[in-house]
Amino acid sequence: MILTDTHTHLYSEEFDQDRSQVIQKAIDAGVSRFFIPSIDSGYTPKMYELENQFPENIFLMMGLHPTYVKENYLEELAHVEAELQNRKFYAIGEIGIDLFWDKTFIKQQQHAFKHQIQLAKKYNLAINIHCRDAFDEVFEVLESEKDDKLFGIFHCFTGNLQQAQQAISLGMKLGIGGVATFKNGKIDQFLEQIALKHIVLETDSPYLAPVPFRGKRNESSYTVLVAQKLAQIYKVSVEEIARITTENSKAIFGI
Repeated sequence: MILTDTHTHLYSEEFDQDRSQVIQKAIDAGVSRFFIPSIDSGYTPKMYELENQFPENIFLMMGLHPTYVKENYLEELAHVEAELQNRKFYAIGEIGIDLFWDKTFIKQQQHAFKHQIQLAKKYNLAINIHCRDAFDEVFEVLESEKDDKLFGIFHCFTGNLQQAQQAISLGMKLGIGGVATFKNGKIDQFLEQIALKHIVLETDSPYLAPVPFRGKRNESSYTVLVAQKLAQIYKVSVEEIARITTENSKAIFGI
């Protein structure tokens, strides 16, 4: 059984004391593919270091996270472009719009999102979308960029059925993680209406740990718990969830 965590921040400071053990624990649990989203230039060296330590398991994205879009965002976008020219990445991410924490830079976030979608098309890469309190704004940008080169993952999807269908119509898979195990997560109420071919697994570790670890540090090994929840929802085996979602991840990332 091969499970794929399509979104995990394993370079996070929260893993500084036991990073190698956390990764090995996940591999032992069957999670052997880890896709690593970028946040900003400050984390790029740590991403490369992680890749060097686990070259068979770690696959990197490049991008500017919307909550890191500040006054210097054009410099950060230049960093993204420079890195894309230098080496192989497997997606542009995580990118998008976040209006939960701060709306000061909404125009800059919209510009950065659109620009990075265009970079993804230039390099024939998937996008990995971050959306928080911004479904209308994210869909507005996606609709403006809709074509056969637009595809990717709607990371940590927490919308309703209609929004899920809209995301899928725009070439996105739905990234499903710990929220699916929450009593108030809501997405478990309609997921069975979404075909499994549109679903990938993720943790977003160290954030959003699934039940029974909610509120604690999330880890990539907990991808298994998400798979178990989806097996209940779809009434299939965990092995079948692993097989289909890993195949879906390969279709998105090309590996």
